[in-house]
Amino acid sequence: MKETPDSPLPPLIWTQPAPRRRNSPLERDDIVRAAIALADEGGTDALTMAAVARRLGSYTPMALYRYVLSKDGLVDLMLDHVTGEIPLPPEPGDDWCADLRQVALDSWSMVKRHLWYAQLAPTRPPLGPHTMRRTEYLLQVLIRQGATVADAMTYVALLDRHIFGSAQQEAEELAMRRRYGLHTPEQLTEAITAARDLAAQSGRHPALTAWMNTPSGATMDDQFTLSLGFIIDGIRSRLAGPDPTTTA
Repeated sequence: MKETPDSPLPPLIWTQPAPRRRNSPLERDDIVRAAIALADEGGTDALTMAAVARRLGSYTPMALYRYVLSKDGLVDLMLDHVTGEIPLPPEPGDDWCADLRQVALDSWSMVKRHLWYAQLAPTRPPLGPHTMRRTEYLLQVLIRQGATVADAMTYVALLDRHIFGSAQQEAEELAMRRRYGLHTPEQLTEAITAARDLAAQSGRHPALTAWMNTPSGATMDDQFTLSLGFIIDGIRSRLAGPDPTTTA
């Protein structure tokens, strides 16, 4: 028997008319900005309607619902608002790889400012005006190079998994360091070197033990840029088609 949901899906905020003007200085954008500031400071755990209301002053959570419909509606507005921080040219340029790279780097910069984005974005449909504009731009970059719409969407999804997946990892690592009081790179290095005896005990991990003696390597930003290059190179090779010298 076909299952039915327990309750109807609430309307998306993008399908609803803008809130009517009221005899109040409060605007929808004020609520969104207050919520973003809370999430920037305290992460997703800090984001409650009551906390947003307190930050705005003498308002109740119920007063906010008149403007944003629900907490999901507020999250949708927050996600789209910060996506608007990503600069997009009016049209793709002559160097499509540079276009992809720049949007990815600008998206990475945005999500590092708002690490909660990477945690909340997968929970909501990407339908806001800024979000759809960004997606359309990336699709057009790829379609103009001969990709089908379906393939272009796949490549955009790969880019976004790298961008936002990397940011989600950074958010979790930051939370871990906060839990253990590792607030500086030096403190993190000390923690790693303190644990090197565990790797050295059996003698079966010489390379790992040597690294833990003097931890070094690429930063998170450097790793992100390196991986981004791999992805764009892979997309380029797919768009170029199969190598005729390898076909029978």
